[in-house]
Amino acid sequence: MNIPRLHFAHLPTPIETLSRLSEILGGPHLLIKRDDQTGLAFGGNKTRKLEFLVAEARDQGAKTLVSGGALQSNHCRQTAAAAARFGFKCILVLTGEKPKQPSANLLLDELFGAEIIYVADRNDRDRILQGTFDRAAEERMKPYLVPYGGSNSTGALGYAFAMKELMAQNLQADWIVFATSSGGTHAGLLLGQRVFGYKGKVLGISVDESEEWLKHCVPELASTASEKLGKRIQFTPDEVIANANYCSAGYGVLTEQEREAIRLFATYEGLLLDPVYTGRAAAGMIDLIRKRFFKKDETVLFVHTGGQPALFADQYAKKIQ
Repeated sequence: MNIPRLHFAHLPTPIETLSRLSEILGGPHLLIKRDDQTGLAFGGNKTRKLEFLVAEARDQGAKTLVSGGALQSNHCRQTAAAAARFGFKCILVLTGEKPKQPSANLLLDELFGAEIIYVADRNDRDRILQGTFDRAAEERMKPYLVPYGGSNSTGALGYAFAMKELMAQNLQADWIVFATSSGGTHAGLLLGQRVFGYKGKVLGISVDESEEWLKHCVPELASTASEKLGKRIQFTPDEVIANANYCSAGYGVLTEQEREAIRLFATYEGLLLDPVYTGRAAAGMIDLIRKRFFKKDETVLFVHTGGQPALFADQYAKKIQ
């Protein structure tokens, strides 16, 4: 299996027991996979994807990484860092108005030397991202388009092999719970579950997408990614477990549920979640625990996908308190 990959993530990331949180919630036994400790620019789940994406860019002779996301995108922060580390130019197309003073992820993007293009209307982002890529190609900058969230068949391999890592760590969990959005992490875990034999259930708690969208896109992405490992595996919507009950407030909109989840993890475990992804996924998990969705004798692994720099963004810092 000769798949291009650069090894720069700090792996394997540890699995820790959340004993105090398990006790206070009175539900299943809780574990956490510390993918906030992958090492690149404060870490996060995108680092695993970028090991494959940057390797592909390098092998294609690219000189510039082009990507996009929200103003406080964790994916863009890690992409900019990977570009800096491996000598690529980086152009980011970010949704939002340019602030007077950059903070959190945006500040880090600038420190890593990324060129930033601001897009006022999210509906224009795809068009401007493609236009940015085309312009870079015309200017002979040899661009490589890193998809939103690193979520294509190449990026999804990061979490297929994360499942292999979990199995090597002798994971004994009935459920794996994580934040899902662009689908790459979800698809990778689904693929890894099949290939490496995880017998539990994989539950993605949506940050912004509908269950219908996830059940359509995730199996197709997992199926396409499987071709890179050998023979195509055809996944179906029925194999995707997703919960979209906690994203009605909108992407990046902090509600009392996220605030409570962030406080609980901080107060009882000394762990920091982010306000957009892990905060929302943890809030959903906590609500499901309280509703007895999980059996009390089950073990649930929460995947911490990182994102803590967003805690210090002006738009979130005051709202978390």
